[in-house]
Amino acid sequence: MKMTTEEAFVKTLQAHGIRHAFGIIGSAMMPISDIFPKAGITFWDCAHEMTAGMMADGYTRATGEMSMMIAQNGPGITNFVTSVKTAYWNHTPCLLVTPQAANKTIGQGGFQEMEQMNLFKDCVAYQEEVRDPTRICEVLARVIAKAKRLSGPAQINIPRDFWTQVVDIEIPQPVEFETSPGGATSISKAAEMLSTAKFPVILNGAGVVLAEGGIEASRLLAEKLDAPVCVGYQHNDAFPGNHPLFAGPLGYNGSKAGMELISKADVVLALGTRLNPFSTLPGYGIDYWPTNAKIIQVDINPDRIGLTKKVTVGIVGDAAKVANGITAQLTDDAGDAGRAERKNMIAQTKSAWAQELTSLDHEQDDPGTTWNERAREARPDWMSPRQAWRAIQAAMPEDAIISSDIGNNCAIGNAYPSFPTGRKYLAPGLFGPCGYGLPAIIGAKIGQKDVPVIGFAGDGAFGISVNELTAIGRDEWPAITQIVFRNYQWGAEKRNSTLWFNDNFVGTELDMKVSYAGIANACGLKGVQVKTMDELTAALNEAIKDQMENNTTTLIEVILNQELGEPFRRDAMKKPVEVAGISASDMAAE
Repeated sequence: MKMTTEEAFVKTLQAHGIRHAFGIIGSAMMPISDIFPKAGITFWDCAHEMTAGMMADGYTRATGEMSMMIAQNGPGITNFVTSVKTAYWNHTPCLLVTPQAANKTIGQGGFQEMEQMNLFKDCVAYQEEVRDPTRICEVLARVIAKAKRLSGPAQINIPRDFWTQVVDIEIPQPVEFETSPGGATSISKAAEMLSTAKFPVILNGAGVVLAEGGIEASRLLAEKLDAPVCVGYQHNDAFPGNHPLFAGPLGYNGSKAGMELISKADVVLALGTRLNPFSTLPGYGIDYWPTNAKIIQVDINPDRIGLTKKVTVGIVGDAAKVANGITAQLTDDAGDAGRAERKNMIAQTKSAWAQELTSLDHEQDDPGTTWNERAREARPDWMSPRQAWRAIQAAMPEDAIISSDIGNNCAIGNAYPSFPTGRKYLAPGLFGPCGYGLPAIIGAKIGQKDVPVIGFAGDGAFGISVNELTAIGRDEWPAITQIVFRNYQWGAEKRNSTLWFNDNFVGTELDMKVSYAGIANACGLKGVQVKTMDELTAALNEAIKDQMENNTTTLIEVILNQELGEPFRRDAMKKPVEVAGISASDMAAE
């Protein structure tokens, strides 16, 4: 069939159900963006490509549907690097379309020229360049399929002079592959180990959320064994939060109950998780990983199995199908050993942690440091981060989707939220970029218009994505609610400074004259500043109502004291030793 290359490209997008594109308009992509409206594809013209990519990540994570990142070749495309790498470690299947400088000028150092394949080599699950206009559909279909199969972003690179070519071409239809249920032998071994376990524990990761029916399959397995279920770092939505077997998130600022329970395990089923380091690092002074336990690791990617922890049985397969396969092969008496005692221990451990978490008002200082004590004395009437999180919990709708940014105050809140279903908790993941909270929740709302959404960010991280406030007030954009924790500092780095650098605060202080609520109002949105727990709960209740009933976006600026939670990386920091010494007098003369 004869058609132009841009028609062929867009028809292939339609065949794969890609309805949303995020980026900034540019001449190199205009041949296809020009026909997006006719095709039923919405182009969301953002304020910056980095945050556009994070919107795509948020959209796909909230809906399970692929979306697209696209922008001008060169500087537009380079701005996607951070968000594409974020999507990679979030296991988000997104399509990255990178228009390239024209073939006839490549290598001459022309306008906006950039070698875009090497740029993303370490950021995508798959990449391919179109070598001839007649292959544009073939390559695009393969890239989309690879993104889905490998559960990560995939890149198609297209020289811009390949647009507007008339070609004779067929539109390839999507080919769906059935995911693996795991090897028969490894499933049998896992079932045998769990059947005879005295204290089995399940650890759910992102794969449980991504797999169709993964959460339900893990629930049935957990109930058969009466095994507590922990979740990995930033995967609080990987098991129903109201279930009596849910033990909470492991890792940084996670659930002390989950840590105490998994430390007693003799068999751990790591289901749909690569066992990333942040999900197993000590927390609250507890080195909880059960080094003598037998570990069954299930991951769809064989390269991840055994990478971070010693594994007894590795299973390559879909989390839902593997869990169902194990459940089907459990013995009739599986879980009976110590069942009553285990159930009592789970309930008591969870209750004790819930009471402790509810009573926590302030952050503790390490021995020899006094920053948190001084922070409370300096602003005795200001809320602490934990007080703010409790006030937020009082107003958060049960069905809400939330996003979290990287940073100290967001991290303090890691132990608080839980969810009845999956695809509810969006976090920046192991790449850890600042600026994720606002764009991710915008993308989620675009995909789930009937669901209340709340974004969270500290004031340092929010400054990186604040420019999106200039974009989202337009009529076609849906309303969201954004909370900004305002403590006027880069908190994680400041905590490092108190612990390892003798309170030498270099680059940690933010401008106290800036008002993010004021910026929101200036952008035609609603900005509110709150200073007490009651004000915060009331403001969030009103903001959610305005979001759902009046299509009003509200930014709530929460004024906090400067208490600082746990450092991110105790394992990676140590106190420096002065040997030669540094003096300003050694600086070369001007």
